Amino acid sequence: MRLGVLTGGGDCPGLNAAIRAVVRKAEGTGDEIIGFLDGWRGAIEDDVIPLDVQRCRGILPRGGTILGTSRTNPFKVDDGVKKVFATVEAHGLDAVLAVGGEGTLSASRALSELGLPVIGIPKTIDNDVNATDVTIGFHTAVQVASEAIDRLHSTAESHDRVMVCEVMGRHVGWIALYAGIAAGAAVILLPEDPFDIAAVGDHLIRRHQKGRFASIVVVAEGAKPKPGTLELPPPEIDQYDHERLGGIGSVVAEEIERYTGLESRVTILGHILRGGTPAAFDRMLATQFGVAAVDAAHDGAIGEMVALHGTKVERVPLADAVGELKAVPVDFADKLCGLFSD
Repeated sequence: MRLGVLTGGGDCPGLNAAIRAVVRKAEGTGDEIIGFLDGWRGAIEDDVIPLDVQRCRGILPRGGTILGTSRTNPFKVDDGVKKVFATVEAHGLDAVLAVGGEGTLSASRALSELGLPVIGIPKTIDNDVNATDVTIGFHTAVQVASEAIDRLHSTAESHDRVMVCEVMGRHVGWIALYAGIAAGAAVILLPEDPFDIAAVGDHLIRRHQKGRFASIVVVAEGAKPKPGTLELPPPEIDQYDHERLGGIGSVVAEEIERYTGLESRVTILGHILRGGTPAAFDRMLATQFGVAAVDAAHDGAIGEMVALHGTKVERVPLADAVGELKAVPVDFADKLCGLFSD
């Protein structure tokens, strides 16, 4: 078979591991692999490179992606869909393996419904893709955030401060919840559950009155206050019609200090969560997904996505994976956060 592979959307740790797994598996099955550069842009513009074992040597522990990535959507480019079909036909591809998050996989689903042979591989540090327990990149992002918060504890204790740590999470708070719980945060603010800054302040005051010498507040970048409790400036809109988020941590820190009188500082981890060496879990997951995607291509499982269910990698329709983000259930978050008292 001849297969194409691309990485689209935001980068994350583990993409190179997935590419390597596809190529290594293809070596054993006698397949030929080409890589599209910069996601769907490469498919639109016929910008490709051959992939073989030699090109993939040493990339397993590397962050980022040797293929590059972009948020290009064929449906938003003039004749983009037509050009994608032409490129796939010109290279005689039997399937395109699309490694991406909700945006890339949504385009993959739509292209598949038009007849393009696409198989999805889920990746995103946000872990917001449906129909899979976890996505490539999530566990590394949580590990990096947890280690950063661990370090914030010691400096907070030295000064009896409140440290606010802002992490990525535009619409869902999986990173904030997992890292906050793992690192013992006093407060965790999620996009799924609007917060009352006064309630946050009262909680912190009670903690410090009992002799606590530090409090960590973890806030996802997409967290929002309850209506009427705190006014936020209107967000900027980027070229992809997304709100340009970031900065809620600074607002929260300022309001906490104003309300409580406790010295507060903010740390914004931002893109540091996306970069660097993938954790062992993500290397393993990406390898499993890459191998499973090639197997799916051989089985003719077009229009499907590989997914992790428990300890098994299975296949699900792309339609089940996109269209609605996998949000943190508020009752699940409340149950975990309830472990931490004043």
